[in-house]
Amino acid sequence: MRIAIPAPARMILAGAVMMLATFGCTRGPSAAPGLRSRAPQPGPALARLGFTIQAGAFSQVENAARLADTLQGLGLNAVYYASSPDAAPGRLYRVRFGDFPTRAAALAKAEALRESKVIQAFYIVAPEEPPLPRLSPRDGDSLRANLVDTAGNYLGVPYLWGGASGAGFDCSGLTMAIYRLNGLQLPRSSRDQFAKGSPVPLEEIQKGDLLFFATGSSGTVSHVGIYIGGESFIHAPKRGRMISKAQLAGYYRDHLVGARSYL
Repeated sequence: MRIAIPAPARMILAGAVMMLATFGCTRGPSAAPGLRSRAPQPGPALARLGFTIQAGAFSQVENAARLADTLQGLGLNAVYYASSPDAAPGRLYRVRFGDFPTRAAALAKAEALRESKVIQAFYIVAPEEPPLPRLSPRDGDSLRANLVDTAGNYLGVPYLWGGASGAGFDCSGLTMAIYRLNGLQLPRSSRDQFAKGSPVPLEEIQKGDLLFFATGSSGTVSHVGIYIGGESFIHAPKRGRMISKAQLAGYYRDHLVGARSYL
């Protein structure tokens, strides 16, 4: 179901920088007064990732962003993530990248990157392996629970840009990373993410679905966040701000375009 978009509003994201002009990070009328859980319904299938490579254990998120940027420059789709919640002591940031059909292919690439000193120690991640082994489902759907837990681990991470590839997280880079860390190839831009998903009425939204907003003068999709329940979502608001939790109310309710599911 497409929700009508009201008159365009002012932008909330900082001006176009690097890939932001291409990868818009999204408005519509208020829907139901409250959001209800719905019975699981299939969305369009996303391609599954194969074997990936994990490298790095950085105490500074900027260092993880730099490595991700270097790997992006080599044509490898890289994302970084926090290996523990924001409140946990000794929080580390790791990088995962690539998509290989076999463990042997991933190992060969990792060895070549280590030989060229792009990475040092590494770990080959199997397709079925979650981003954080400590995660366990808290509801009936383990994948949705893991998506929400993965998003929660980004809370407090700065909205960063890295080098020419923009490896830091704008809004759609964040949602792509969350899905990629759970083995699903979500498109990179918010507009492509919106087009790929299956429309979901707000009264039927589930955890792990994405919310899209129009925050620019064009009135088109330009911002996205991941729904975590309780009429809340996690998103990368804008440069200079931390990845944070927000309520689907006020400004965001007024600028909502719609919700999409992929599961």
